[in-house]
Amino acid sequence: MRRCLIVANQTLTTDTLSAAVEERVAAETHEFHVVAPATPLDDQVDVPSAYRHLGPAPADRAYALAAQRLDHALDQLGSLGATVTGEVGDPDALEAVRTTLRHFTADEIIVSTLPHGLSRWLHRDLPSRLRKVTGVTVTHLVADQEADAST
Repeated sequence: MRRCLIVANQTLTTDTLSAAVEERVAAETHEFHVVAPATPLDDQVDVPSAYRHLGPAPADRAYALAAQRLDHALDQLGSLGATVTGEVGDPDALEAVRTTLRHFTADEIIVSTLPHGLSRWLHRDLPSRLRKVTGVTVTHLVADQEADAST
C-alpha cells in the first residue's frame, strides 16, 4: 500500500486534486492523509466574509476555515473510494508537513496550490523546499480557482 500526504488549503475541493486522488486509487491501493495548514487569512484569496469577523483572534478564524475545508475534502475524497484521514496543521505549510511526517510516513507528497501569481506557497517555493527537506517525491498540482466559494 502506498501512502500519500496531501498538502492543501484553498484548493482542497478542486477537481484537479480529486482527479489526482482518483488516478492513484485506480492504479493501486493508497492511504491518504491530508494536512490543511491554517493559512493566515491575509494570505488567502476569496476568504468568505464570515471568517473575517468570526472568533476572538485571526488565528482562530484561519483554523476554523481550514477545518471546514478539510471536512469537505475528507467527505469528497472518501466518496471517490479513497482511504483518507486529515488534520489542520501549522500556519507555515513547511512546518505543517514536518510535523505530520512525524506520525504519517509518506511515499509521496502532493502539494496543491493556486495558480502562479495567486499562490503564496509558490512564491515561497514550497514544492522545491519540501523535496529538499523531506527527501520524499513531491507532486505539484496547480488548481484552477474552481473550489466552491463557501469552502
